[in-house]
Amino acid sequence: MLRSCLSNIVRFHRPIFQTSARNYVSPPKRFYKNAGVISSNGRYEITLDSRKLKTPKGLPFYVESEPLAIAIATEWEAQKDVVDRSTMHLTALSSTVIDNPHSLQKHDMVNYLVNYFNTDTILFHSNEEPELKKIQNQVWTPIVEWCNKRYEVNLASTDSLVVQTFEPGMAMNLARYFSSYNEAALQGFVYAVDVIKSVILTMACVDRYITVEKAIQLARLEEDFQVGHWGKVEWAHDVAWLDSQARLSAALLFIYFNSSNAFVKQKVSL
Repeated sequence: MLRSCLSNIVRFHRPIFQTSARNYVSPPKRFYKNAGVISSNGRYEITLDSRKLKTPKGLPFYVESEPLAIAIATEWEAQKDVVDRSTMHLTALSSTVIDNPHSLQKHDMVNYLVNYFNTDTILFHSNEEPELKKIQNQVWTPIVEWCNKRYEVNLASTDSLVVQTFEPGMAMNLARYFSSYNEAALQGFVYAVDVIKSVILTMACVDRYITVEKAIQLARLEEDFQVGHWGKVEWAHDVAWLDSQARLSAALLFIYFNSSNAFVKQKVSL
């Protein structure tokens, strides 16, 4: 799955089309020849030629995982004539961890993820389209059942618009799971959930129960159902799909790299 995630990120490293909107601000031209990684006091920094990368707040940019540092350097190396930061998701996630623009603490992110179950996409089935509801039950229910068994919870689907509430014991089990991750990995969880609007699908991806592509397919089930009936704007649908794929892949890599003590032993050429 890691190789697939890296492929998804690199494949969508630049926009498929250029907008001509009047207020469009062109990304800066590439101002460096090479991106690299250096080790300093157990941390890894990114270099652009002889300069060290900094965060949007001007703080030193560093990560504590060598594989993550190499992946970030690859994002910078993959840029062509211009530097499009909107496609550099690992860089953005790492900067968010360092700058912490919203002053989030670990418990804030844990609470956000636990509370998200109340409105998780795959728990809410259609109450207007019988055909769609049948499909949702066929493909979403097995994922919910897996989550219930894997994490000892009792989630149930509904066709009501009323936000669900869960037993305190269930919330504690979920909070215990998320609390086992560090702050950086939790940022990856939050980012992934915001992309596919489902913490259940995110957990299934992290556990490698489903692939990134499958998660996006399941998350976009209702939209794709409507497209099947009413048609689609070809480029818009494809761009949105690829963008979601790249963002979710980056989030999963960010979680993995910040949750592993494994180091890259061999020298990697960028």
